[in-house]
Amino acid sequence: MNPPEQLPRRQMIKTTAAAVAGTALAAANSVATADGGTSKMLRIGVISATNRGKPQARNGHTWHFAQYFHPTIDLDAFCKFVDPGSAEFFRKYVRHPRCTFDQLPFPDTRITHYYDANPKDAADFAKAFPGVQVAPSVAELVDQVDAIWLGDASGYGDDHFDLVAPGLRKGLPTFCDKPIGETPAGTRKILEFARRCKTPIMSSSLFRHEWGTEAALRMRDSGEFGPIEYMVASLQSGYTDNGWMVYGQHPAWMVVTLMGAGVEAVSLYARGNAGHARVTFADRMPADIWYGRPNTPFIYNHTEVHFQKRKFEYSPAIEGDFWYGHHYEMFRMAATFREMVKTRREPIPHQEILDVTAMIHAGVKSRMEQSRLVRLAEVM
Repeated sequence: MNPPEQLPRRQMIKTTAAAVAGTALAAANSVATADGGTSKMLRIGVISATNRGKPQARNGHTWHFAQYFHPTIDLDAFCKFVDPGSAEFFRKYVRHPRCTFDQLPFPDTRITHYYDANPKDAADFAKAFPGVQVAPSVAELVDQVDAIWLGDASGYGDDHFDLVAPGLRKGLPTFCDKPIGETPAGTRKILEFARRCKTPIMSSSLFRHEWGTEAALRMRDSGEFGPIEYMVASLQSGYTDNGWMVYGQHPAWMVVTLMGAGVEAVSLYARGNAGHARVTFADRMPADIWYGRPNTPFIYNHTEVHFQKRKFEYSPAIEGDFWYGHHYEMFRMAATFREMVKTRREPIPHQEILDVTAMIHAGVKSRMEQSRLVRLAEVM
């Protein structure tokens, strides 16, 4: 299904009007509320992490994920800066006036400042998203915003603490991308610093916000189908040792999202471009992770949830359309962060965040030691 072609005329008019109205509202410093009052316009500062010190030009976790906070885009400029696939994705879905989920653009957010270690990359972002200013430094950025979004598409997290600490210290609600802090010690350092500063923090994988994941959580919480007895979280991209450190986080996140914190141990075996991990709990049945799952046809990621009375499986797609589903999961992650900024209530338990990092490092140790079960306590 191609949503831009399938939505009825009434919906098209409705969402187009919402897009125009949202753009106009965002030009002000405050927005009207339903009761006739006003609420503060939330100024979002976006920071692009590096990959081992190298700037990430066109960082997808800022150019794609964070852009939901900004109502305006120069789509022609954006499409000149990015690859053809991203340009088509934005034209057909992300910035299409009939693909707003009746929520976009957010009426009360805008990106006011953008920091990148390469000022030219930041300047390009500002050209693509009119109204954004280039921040010369993180220190200057945090003085002019209400919340921080740290995006990291392919880095390892070694620079995360230095990039988010100034904002956390000032009490600015912060999104810190995965792999947060690189190591279990680095993850703990960021989380404990946020706790000491009494600043809400969020870290997450996009997989947590899929349409299917939300449905699975509703099934779990309703109790209608009994408890989750087993699950398989799969990522079909080919396994590599370095890839496990960054992208293995996605299926690991899926496990803790659906089964909760409390992972006890991980065993990781890899052969060729396929990696398989067994995740155990002290009080629950295990879960399996495939990174490089052999599968035909290709599905970027796939999840099976085995409830006591039902098996539920899904991919990011909505009604068979991967790109519409991908747009949805990006939007939902941004919406979750926006809600945290407004309420200062953290949506994700710290222990789940820490468990994911520890699962990845336990997997590394396991692979080096004949795939034995490695307890998370060994790498904490």
